[in-house]
Amino acid sequence: MTPSKVFLITGVSTGLGRALAQAAIADGHRVVGTLRDQAALGEFELLGPGRAIGKLLDVTHTDAIGDTVADIEGKVGPIDVLVNNAGYGYESILEESTLADWRKQFDVNVFGAVAMMQAVLPYMRRRKRGHILNITSMGGYIGFPGLSAYHGTKFALEGISESLAGEVGGLGIKVTAVAPGGFRTDWAGRSLVRGERSIADYDTVFEPLRARRQSMSGKQPGDPAKAARAILDVIGSDDPPVHLLLGTDAFARVTEKLDALRAEFTAWESLSKSTDFTA
Repeated sequence: MTPSKVFLITGVSTGLGRALAQAAIADGHRVVGTLRDQAALGEFELLGPGRAIGKLLDVTHTDAIGDTVADIEGKVGPIDVLVNNAGYGYESILEESTLADWRKQFDVNVFGAVAMMQAVLPYMRRRKRGHILNITSMGGYIGFPGLSAYHGTKFALEGISESLAGEVGGLGIKVTAVAPGGFRTDWAGRSLVRGERSIADYDTVFEPLRARRQSMSGKQPGDPAKAARAILDVIGSDDPPVHLLLGTDAFARVTEKLDALRAEFTAWESLSKSTDFTA
């Protein structure tokens, strides 16, 4: 069994964050979970008295993150694992969306996660150990119409994770970007904000996809409990991956995308190479 660790998981009210917290507690770890609601905090702590510690925190309130992390380090113990799970989806056609909606999407999904990483890194760096996991999405590799803001955040988090892994790998800190496919959470329900429609030209491409996302809510192929076990396996590994796909749909769609990218790059190879200075 993996020695007991202190986990800090953002967004443990529902979904994958909740499943991971439950699995970690069951394995004997202590889990500090962030929530935005006092009633939900009390209910979370009932999952494991003394081992489930709730913290009220909205990751967009970045000024509060440093004090929260310092409080955990002082009162609970050294944070071994940070899991940036808090996030939501915003569904809208790019032309129909507002910059305010884009900023809110990036504030939660990207800047909140970055602020959490910046807060825990000084402690992990001093101890020369720690593991940061960023929950991204297969949508961090492939883009579907109507989710441009969401995909933008997840593509960003994949790149940030990869860059950070190179920065801290020599300091004993591990980084893993976890990209789930469709899991049976409330992502397509409560956690998906749907923008207003106004331009009929996009109906043909967008409306069938919106209808499919709504019909698949609660019927996704992935099991959150199994995803949680997989993530714990990665945390327990001596050599965890920087990028991890979860779900047969994620594996199939992302590897298809990689094949398509290679084919497209190869088709335009001569033009790509024509831009160097010639001797």
